[in-house]
Amino acid sequence: MAIMIKTPQEVEKMRRSGTVVREILDYVSGFVKPGATTMDLENVAAAKMEEMGATPAFKGYRGYPAVLCTSVNSEVVHGIPSANRVLREGDIVSIDTGVIIDGFYGDSAITVPVGEKIAPKTQRLLEVTKASLENGIRAVKPGAFLGDIGAAVQEVVEADGFSVVREFVGHGIGTRLHEDPQVPNYGRRGQGLKLREGMVLCIEPMVNSGKPGVQVLSDGWTAVTEDGSLSAHFEHTVAVTAEGAVVLTQ
Repeated sequence: MAIMIKTPQEVEKMRRSGTVVREILDYVSGFVKPGATTMDLENVAAAKMEEMGATPAFKGYRGYPAVLCTSVNSEVVHGIPSANRVLREGDIVSIDTGVIIDGFYGDSAITVPVGEKIAPKTQRLLEVTKASLENGIRAVKPGAFLGDIGAAVQEVVEADGFSVVREFVGHGIGTRLHEDPQVPNYGRRGQGLKLREGMVLCIEPMVNSGKPGVQVLSDGWTAVTEDGSLSAHFEHTVAVTAEGAVVLTQ
């Protein structure tokens, strides 16, 4: 396992990439409404990236065809934007994207409700998933362990009766989209790799309203819940500093 430690100057470059990712997600979420397609979201994201001088991190990565992942309802992650996928009132859509600026990557995800009327349990799923990410980020500091992050996420999720997806995990990030280490959204405190100042991690809980099982569809990308339950996904790029966690994608 090769852990890439970033200098403060490199972290600042990653903050720039992260800020652009956040601006793109904020912009794209404004186009989430009943009747829009996930390809509509893809098109506005691609145009915004070009306008901002950012290179898409996902398009072409292992053959992935788009700048966004757009995962609707029971789709967990890696949903491919489509002109045939129409968003409807009460849906949720997870939007995951990344950019490269000056050789450094930023990566973040949000889950957005469609329309004004979303079921209370669906709203709770979004709140708990976001809270689990925030709790995981609070566990980040030099000398802490990867298991501390996973446990912090898992405790929040399971306290509300939801479940953590285990097949997909967070990761290191820097001059590549996926670097060591893997960052599971479950674990035991005090276990796993010890965190060091200068590490940069993507923490990204994927949380199902039902059971944790997922399967990948025949397109080779789209992961869905096995039981058809809803799934939410939030992600931040986070630097380990002497003062603790610094979120680079906000």
